Amino acid sequence: MSTTATTTAGASNPGAAAAPPNIVFILADDLGWADLGVYGQTDFATPHLDALAGEGVRFTQAYANSAVCSATRFALITGRYQYRLRGGLEEPLVRKAHVYGLPPEHPTLPSLLRDAGYDTALIGKWHLGSLPTFGPLKSGYDRFFGNYGGAIDYFTHKPGVGEAVPRDLYEGEVPVERVGYYTQLLADEASGWLRERSAGSKPFFLSLHFTAPHWPWVGPEDEEVSLGLKDLFHYDGGNLHTYGKMVRSLDGAVGQVLHALKEQGLADNTIVVFTSDNGGERFSKTWPFTGQKTELLEGGIRVP
Repeated sequence: MSTTATTTAGASNPGAAAAPPNIVFILADDLGWADLGVYGQTDFATPHLDALAGEGVRFTQAYANSAVCSATRFALITGRYQYRLRGGLEEPLVRKAHVYGLPPEHPTLPSLLRDAGYDTALIGKWHLGSLPTFGPLKSGYDRFFGNYGGAIDYFTHKPGVGEAVPRDLYEGEVPVERVGYYTQLLADEASGWLRERSAGSKPFFLSLHFTAPHWPWVGPEDEEVSLGLKDLFHYDGGNLHTYGKMVRSLDGAVGQVLHALKEQGLADNTIVVFTSDNGGERFSKTWPFTGQKTELLEGGIRVP
């Protein structure tokens, strides 16, 4: 986990009340604890994330609350152990997202920040229950662009393969169609949302939840691979080279968002946090630890 913040508001006048800090929380999906250069990765470069870590605080022993996706997200958004809430079990949302999910009436980090005067937005993956019962707009976010479920194809934006499978891409609660690699689409949306903000305006909380580098193993130039998939659960495909392309794309997306913060004059009063929802999968670096995602071993819960 890495976090950085430089707050200058009120520095010239110690008696002045400091402006509330903006918060950008960036969550990767299945990124291994040592998949960044700053943690020892040498197979591919991650310059933007390395620079972010170099400017702030780097947690060298950071742990996710669970070895799988939804459970960690429950804990992050509520501040509670996931098993204390119906729907916060390890993976109930795969088959019953219409029944299980984050109760809309439960206080969340975005709902509390919104009550404190913050603009709130989630751009990216939700995975805490589906419409019409659950969703980010029902749990404290003012704006949502992204997918309600878990993994989606990076190019078709579908949670499965075939013409009959509907897209899982939404603006709020309305399905939308966009063209492009999903990691880049999320970076563009987040950058655009930040450009609507300016220094001295209302504070904001942006949750930027990428699906990268979660399978399917498809890089930004691999649309033909995407179109040829027979099953979205592309666990047996891929290779380290493709995984590297996915992580580099994630790194570039984070760099784009950080640049938008600086462009708008927001960086000096913004806390930026970057981490992963759980340990990595088959191409991630976990050595010298054992285990990977889904396993309650060091490699399954330790995160950058």
